[in-house]
Amino acid sequence: MRFECLRGAQDARYREACALYQDSFPYHEQREAPAQAAILHEPAYQYNLIYDNAQFVGLMLCWETARFIYVEHFCILPSMRNRQYGRKALELLQKKEKAVILEIDPPADGVSIRRKAFYERAGFTANGFVHVHPPYHAGHDGHKLVVMSWPSALSEALYTEFAAYLQHVIMEKV
Repeated sequence: MRFECLRGAQDARYREACALYQDSFPYHEQREAPAQAAILHEPAYQYNLIYDNAQFVGLMLCWETARFIYVEHFCILPSMRNRQYGRKALELLQKKEKAVILEIDPPADGVSIRRKAFYERAGFTANGFVHVHPPYHAGHDGHKLVVMSWPSALSEALYTEFAAYLQHVIMEKV
């Protein structure tokens, strides 16, 4: 397995990747198309296509800083799920030996409970911070999410650093 990082919307693979992105996330969790294309050139942003040999299997869209990697969006093609691709993609990030941070919906239904269990099996810990992800679209409210991290729970200082980065760097690009 490997990541291939796209750096421009002109890449022929970008259209297929965008289709998976749009199918995998609700509207309120998606960047608008022009904003997504614009950040492809950001040095800290990684629009990673996930491949198993020549087969495209998913997306890992993340931001890497000196102290952590924030997974903004992560999805596997529906036809490729339950084949360990998600776990293997997370292991690729974990090899960088930095804290990995992601957000999930609060575990309230079957899907969200299974998602939390998936991340826990991959070594992630749910953090107790009250966390509201800022809105991607004007006129929308933020939404409450659970912050999960690897290899351990975040210190308050690292959570504060992440929250500030999310608010003042990542969401400034919306």
